[in-house]
Amino acid sequence: MFNYIIKRLISLIPVVIIVSIIAFLITHIMPGDPVRVILGNFATKEQVMQLNSELGLDKPLHTQFVLWLSNIVKGNLGKSLFLNVPVTEAILSRIEPTFLLAIIGQLIGLFIGIPMGVIAAVKHRSWVDQTAIGVSLAGVSIPSFWLSLMLMLVFSVKLRWFPVCGYRPIAEVGFGVIKYLILPGITLGFMQSGLIARMTRSAMLDVLRQDYIRTARNKGLREKIVIVRHALKNALIPVVTVIGFSLAVLLGGTWIVETVFNIPGVGSLAINAIMKRDYPIIQGCMIFIAIIYILVNLLVDISYAFLNPKVKYK
Repeated sequence: MFNYIIKRLISLIPVVIIVSIIAFLITHIMPGDPVRVILGNFATKEQVMQLNSELGLDKPLHTQFVLWLSNIVKGNLGKSLFLNVPVTEAILSRIEPTFLLAIIGQLIGLFIGIPMGVIAAVKHRSWVDQTAIGVSLAGVSIPSFWLSLMLMLVFSVKLRWFPVCGYRPIAEVGFGVIKYLILPGITLGFMQSGLIARMTRSAMLDVLRQDYIRTARNKGLREKIVIVRHALKNALIPVVTVIGFSLAVLLGGTWIVETVFNIPGVGSLAINAIMKRDYPIIQGCMIFIAIIYILVNLLVDISYAFLNPKVKYK
């Protein structure tokens, strides 16, 4: 297992390099000029040339890439053109709300999705199953911005239970931070629950048809024990894969939800950077998301060995 983890961590290096190349090319191909955004439309040609020189944007593209990649290898993601702080510092300063929001959204998705998928599989082809399918389809289909606005209208504007938007860090309000994350967390959780429920239902239906489930029932085991200990445990591997993927998406930045609720997370940082053509921030966010995906996938692979003793890593 240890050797496998080391190999996977080493494989992180070429992946990050490839993502860096893609991030660099995308940011330089996308329309817009950060210098013009900084100086405004009335800047003189001399001012534009001077700022281009200061930022290193007047150099040939391949020269810029070599310099940028050499800094990446050293762990330096550059400096934001607008925030005037290192990219790493900018991302780390925004990671708290994104991390908390991802955890809350994932927990809500699990608490809704897994039980709903299990019940739907056990009550296959009944009205319970059809209802669960309908709810899961709604979770997958409803746009996050629409659900966010509806929750905001009902629970913030009408009932005044939660703040309409905004965020205050844990250092200021402690556990009071939860009230800022409940509505966006429900939005994300409902979306994730649909995907998790569908996968849980599908995996459970496959397992419930296996011979060992019939054997367990014929032995006289209670249905609850058969479902939880024998069926659900063996159905968890594909479910864990989906959970890992959805968690990576959430940790990478819940862009739309953070924007709607005005939460200063990594997603809103990336969107603001795109609007302003802040190349270093855009590239740093893309690399950050890639690393999150790789690390979460590694944790998912490791979890397989605990869920199924037959899985061995060398």
